Amino acid sequence: MKNQIRYIVFGLIVLLVVALSGSLYVVNQVEQAIVLQFGEPVRVVKEPGLKMKVPFIQNVVYYDTRLLNLDPPAQEIVLGDKKRLDVDSFTRYQIIDPLRFYQTVRTELQAQSKLEEIVNSSVRNILGRITLQELLSEKRSQIMADISNAVKNDAAQIGVKVAEVRIRRADLPIEVLQAINDRMKAERERDAKEARAQGQQAALQIRATAEKESTIIVAEAEKQAQIIKGEGDKTATSIWNKAAGEDPDFYAFYRSMEAYRESMADHNNRLVLSPDSDFFKYFKSKMK
Repeated sequence: MKNQIRYIVFGLIVLLVVALSGSLYVVNQVEQAIVLQFGEPVRVVKEPGLKMKVPFIQNVVYYDTRLLNLDPPAQEIVLGDKKRLDVDSFTRYQIIDPLRFYQTVRTELQAQSKLEEIVNSSVRNILGRITLQELLSEKRSQIMADISNAVKNDAAQIGVKVAEVRIRRADLPIEVLQAINDRMKAERERDAKEARAQGQQAALQIRATAEKESTIIVAEAEKQAQIIKGEGDKTATSIWNKAAGEDPDFYAFYRSMEAYRESMADHNNRLVLSPDSDFFKYFKSKMK
């Protein structure tokens, strides 16, 4: 009998411990909680500490109170001027209404999926109304503000407060970049061909000018040479005429010596002359 009483008491103690442990829960400083009873929210707890609930019929769902990051994959956006961009956005958000959050999305994973749709939709709608030039101008700050406001309004419907939405990078698609690179390469090659053609044309002009100047210089030099030569011949003729007038015999002798030298310069030449010819006049006088 005593053993049975002991077993009953021990069972009651165990049951009391289990019930007590099931009725206590802890909310950390970086958490907020919703107490559910049969799946329906009955209480929102935002203050940290040790809390109590009805065991077995109530359970607790926890949500983070800190800023959370959403980093969705880059998406292709068609701008208002039909330009395409790969836009990479970044969002920081916080769960501020856990009850609405639980009623709309339940889990943080589903919330991120829903928030990603909101961000992508807002980015597409806002950027779809502007041009690439406007995105790269001073209007960029206002464009980002418009995107943030649109995301904040939609995110509030699921109990989330969006702290900021930023576009970290907006790049042209790979095929567009390749087309731009090909076009730039073609333009550079065309510019290089034009530069080479202009260089060749300039070289031809320089050569033509140099040849023209060279021809003029040579012609001028030959002209001056002919003038100098003519003046020299004139002076020489004048001197010879004067010398011949003063001593005709010496002039005849000199001319005969010149004739002897020219006629005997080539040993293959043969002259058939009479010994009494005037050509041998000075030979005869020498021999006498």
